[in-house]
Amino acid sequence: MDYNKTARKLRARIAKFSGELSSGLPLTSRRFVNEMIYGIQASQSVVLTKIGRTLEESVSIKKVEERLSRQLGRDNLGATILSNLLSMAKSLVKEDTLLILDPSDIRKKYAKKMEYLATIRDGSAKELGNGYWLCNAIATEIDGDNIIPLVCKLYSTVAPNHESENREILDTIDTVSKAVNGRGIWVIDRGGDRRNIIVPLLEKRRRFLLRLVGNRHLIKAGRPALAGDIARTCPCPYKQTIVKMDGDKENIYHLKFGFKKVYFPGRDEQLGLLVVKGFGQTPMMLLTTEPVRRSQKVLWHLIKAYMRRWAIEETIRFIKQSYELEDVRILGYRSLQNLMPLVMAAAYFAAVVLDTHFKLKVMVGYALKAAKRLFGIPNFHYYAIADGLNSIFQRCPGRISFRVPPVNDGQLQLLDFGP
Repeated sequence: MDYNKTARKLRARIAKFSGELSSGLPLTSRRFVNEMIYGIQASQSVVLTKIGRTLEESVSIKKVEERLSRQLGRDNLGATILSNLLSMAKSLVKEDTLLILDPSDIRKKYAKKMEYLATIRDGSAKELGNGYWLCNAIATEIDGDNIIPLVCKLYSTVAPNHESENREILDTIDTVSKAVNGRGIWVIDRGGDRRNIIVPLLEKRRRFLLRLVGNRHLIKAGRPALAGDIARTCPCPYKQTIVKMDGDKENIYHLKFGFKKVYFPGRDEQLGLLVVKGFGQTPMMLLTTEPVRRSQKVLWHLIKAYMRRWAIEETIRFIKQSYELEDVRILGYRSLQNLMPLVMAAAYFAAVVLDTHFKLKVMVGYALKAAKRLFGIPNFHYYAIADGLNSIFQRCPGRISFRVPPVNDGQLQLLDFGP
């Protein structure tokens, strides 16, 4: 493979993608977006000094970092990038596409001066620490392997404009739903079963599939009952056996499942309560707006839709690990918030924009790097794509050019800016 040629073509694709992504921004901001998308891919990092080194500029790295930092703090930068990214992605979201909502966090264990540091619960370490919350939205299909990164929103519970976690979740859902014209089914884990989330979703007629805890109240046969009590007495005549990977370990589960038709207190919409027994001591309960009936195929399709979100957890880890998200050193809160749509756009480029032909070439580049690793290529192939881009750009460095569509005919032109 001609790595120099591949690197040039990849830089050209990034430039075209960045031109569309930055539409509506001032020229200097558009150049900045172009440099950031390339720099994140080439350095596999969100650290500005590492990004700056990939840009091959003739001025000092300190001046490059200062310029990038200044641009990152611009008003409306993140909102514009997010809007453009959702516009690109909306045609990929079909009527039954799954929209996985996944709360996450960034822990900054030793940070002291970052603005509005808040207390978060580190899911990996299972302890409290300092950092920021993330609200992620990723689209996927029930039986597909592809992912479509959409939103990565950073917020702090101590920031002046913060209202509540519920508001952050609903705002993310509203932003995506508006962009995709209401298509898709929202899939939410435990925590999405709060009344302050379910009622707005029902009011706006959002389709959803969310996991319940046992102490939520529902209405069955006209009487109130705890979800856990309904689940324990629910007949589960259907059976399936699955294998779930937990790290390198295979866990086999023999599942039984069934359903009950229920209502949410104070609402008139009939809902389905799917009950799945076999994952643990207590049944797994899924509340959905989707029609349910006595059909193993229909019920299993919905259960698979929920289990698909488990794969999306790996996607979130990919984004955080591949781009060193928890190593971010930006102090300003607005700059941190503006960075997140850029990170999601970089993931979108790797996952969606690169076609199969280029992904294969990138995987070859990754093989160079993987050959030096003890454990070789991981199963989740987006790690390989991210590593391959980094490997090719490190092997064949070069300056990224900037494409901006002229007003007259909408065609992309290649403009090369000096330092």
